[in-house]
Amino acid sequence: MIQLLDFEKPIAEMERELEKLLAKSSSQNIDLSEQIANMEIKLVETRAAIYENLSPWQRVQIARHVQRPYMLDYVSLAFTDFFELRGDRRVGDDKSMPGGFAKLGGQRVMVIGHQKGRDTKENLMRNFGSAHPEGYRKALRLMRLAEKCGIPIICLIDTPGAFPGIGAEERNIAEAIAHNLRDMMLLKVPIVAVVLGEGGSGGALGIGVADSVLMMENAYYSVISPEGCAAILWKHRKHAPEAAEAMKIAAPDLKKLKLIDEVIPEPLGGAHHDHAAAAMALRASISAQLEELLPLPVAELLSRRYQKFRQYGDWTEK
Repeated sequence: MIQLLDFEKPIAEMERELEKLLAKSSSQNIDLSEQIANMEIKLVETRAAIYENLSPWQRVQIARHVQRPYMLDYVSLAFTDFFELRGDRRVGDDKSMPGGFAKLGGQRVMVIGHQKGRDTKENLMRNFGSAHPEGYRKALRLMRLAEKCGIPIICLIDTPGAFPGIGAEERNIAEAIAHNLRDMMLLKVPIVAVVLGEGGSGGALGIGVADSVLMMENAYYSVISPEGCAAILWKHRKHAPEAAEAMKIAAPDLKKLKLIDEVIPEPLGGAHHDHAAAAMALRASISAQLEELLPLPVAELLSRRYQKFRQYGDWTEK
């Protein structure tokens, strides 16, 4: 059973009406084919009208949907031969940032990302997808290993932000992320990053310095959550929808601003409606990016990566 979001309720109501018509036609042997056909047409039109005109806030709600595929779901569906590597060799293993060797088609890769949980127990284990400093240090260790092996790196981003607790601060979360930003810029292998759902603040950027930055259609990527922005600027979290609109955090807006390279289409209604189709779309997009990046000489790869991030924030005034 798919959990309904508020804006999906008209679709659910029409689906119930259609089910009633079908049941009545079957049980009472009544010809309701015309009414059923009309209802089916209306349902298709309503579904298209809603999902093709989603607001940024509605996309945020889909990005946070509890039944949305998470990092390890995509790994199991789009990759093969995943072998997880653990530990940062300093403090321990952060289960909110799994990573390891895998294959994408015939290409060996290093895949790293944020992992959320589906219930309370798993969320506590995964720290709700908010990585500790050791998670970012583990990620960088695996990236350096990938560089030694000469294989590309795939980063799957899905976090509300890095963990802001006292322990994380004591173990230097800001330094860990800063080291990743610096060192990822210099890695001599192709890097592809994909925002799967939430792409929050430095927690997302800590594994987001890449040659190609992609986003799932209903993901968001932002320096702060809409609720956080609303609390600061509007003095109340209830203004989160206006904040989401103003911040231009949805994938279509970020593509127009040239802050990402590609929007990966999702099944109608969001990736949570069809995990396999979403994973195949992700696989195709990453493969296409690697096909372009792998032949590049190292000097050109590093130059392109540098220039890509240098132009972020450029603007002109008429």
